[in-house]
Amino acid sequence: MLSAFTNCFKIPELRQRILLTLGLVFIARVGAGIPLPGLDPTPLQAYYASAASDASGLAGLYNMFTGGAMMNGAIFALGIMPYISASIILQLMGAVMPSLARLMQEGDSGRQKIAQYTRYLTIAIALIQGVMITYALAYSPETMFSGFDKAQFGSIIVSSNMAVFFIVSVILMTTGCMILTWLGEQITQRGIGNGVSIIITVGIIDTLPGAVSQAWNMVFARAVGAESASMGVPQAVVMLVLLGVVTAAIIMILQAVRKIPVQYAKRVVGRRIMGGQSSYLPLKVNYAGVMPIIFASALMLFPQQIFGQFNISTYSLIYGALVFVFSYFWVSIMFKPLQISDELKRNSGYIPGVRPGENTAKFLDYVMTRLTMAGAIFLVIIAVLPQILMSYWGIPSKIAHFFGGTGALIAVGVSLDTMRQVETYLLQRHYDGFLKKGRIRGRSVGQTRQMLDTSEVKNIWSLLSVMAAFYVVGLAAWAIRSFA
Repeated sequence: MLSAFTNCFKIPELRQRILLTLGLVFIARVGAGIPLPGLDPTPLQAYYASAASDASGLAGLYNMFTGGAMMNGAIFALGIMPYISASIILQLMGAVMPSLARLMQEGDSGRQKIAQYTRYLTIAIALIQGVMITYALAYSPETMFSGFDKAQFGSIIVSSNMAVFFIVSVILMTTGCMILTWLGEQITQRGIGNGVSIIITVGIIDTLPGAVSQAWNMVFARAVGAESASMGVPQAVVMLVLLGVVTAAIIMILQAVRKIPVQYAKRVVGRRIMGGQSSYLPLKVNYAGVMPIIFASALMLFPQQIFGQFNISTYSLIYGALVFVFSYFWVSIMFKPLQISDELKRNSGYIPGVRPGENTAKFLDYVMTRLTMAGAIFLVIIAVLPQILMSYWGIPSKIAHFFGGTGALIAVGVSLDTMRQVETYLLQRHYDGFLKKGRIRGRSVGQTRQMLDTSEVKNIWSLLSVMAAFYVVGLAAWAIRSFA
């Protein structure tokens, strides 16, 4: 596996893409640390470091998706969530507006127009969210940050001219959101992986050192006046085991497929006999990947900014329902059984026991509907697990959101997708990939024939080792930042 990392820099094109991605991610992380003019980030940092932030999952979740930008009161405090919200809205409109649906099917020209509309809608959403966040920071921070007390943490705004601060902050946060959107598009086009997902993933990984530090203090540090630490060693061991189990389960679900047997009829082409082969059509258990989690999180942030905080039960119920619905919504948009059926028919392929054509499409839709049920239930469990840890175990939100599952699901899913793209470059140049046997399954439909069988458990440990490498890098960055 280490040789695979070194081989990445032996291919000029791949090396250029990796360096470009790292450079753009660095710009995104720098922007997450630049505070807004006239804002003191110290009260927000103290709030997130205290137990007050554990009263609701929104504050910790929002800070995690922005990569700590909200905690710093940074110009990138909106993150890339307005862009995701705009994409969701256009996808929903495409399902009910025929003109927009036709535009989505026009190929590259249609996708360019959709991308342009998405940017315009992103600006509108960013302006609205920027106004609400700025107003909350200036006048009523307790509406957005549950348990925030000015007498305890101090005033967030230090500017003497509130009107100037309001206008400048809204403009800067909207501009920061569009810069992140542009960085994500550049990573997708010229770098490695999906740019939006990578920016979110890097922000999640950036919170890992703080979560590890907080967990260490809970186990080994004793508060003033307390007889023992807030968490004992047995509880810490259980948390580590839970982290490993959740990570392994995420990898297995993301990689799991059902193989539909496909038989190709024999054809005579000239003097050669073609076909007569047996293959399979892999259908993913979790076809939507991490997108339902990201979509549901983006939608949950917006109404809470308007209506205030939800309690844990209401938040978990609504959040889980959105994840479940978006799982089926994504499959209904991206999975095309009629198209797959027509392609099989053109290539003289058929599923044994199923007539080609419409019956094949109905069969594929039947199977995918039931596979999606299993994948959606798994995503719901992973999504609400942090709330369970915070409610019943008293785990801080920073730790629960990462070790609980939502952050881990996104980090693992995006890492697998990025590794798949890197491995494609390596194999094209006849270099060894990350795995000796099989291939890494990504989220893209076009690469489904490269999928592994879930029985190859040894490959899971290889993937876990890659994730461990990411964790080590995060810890090293935290150590350098803390002790330099």
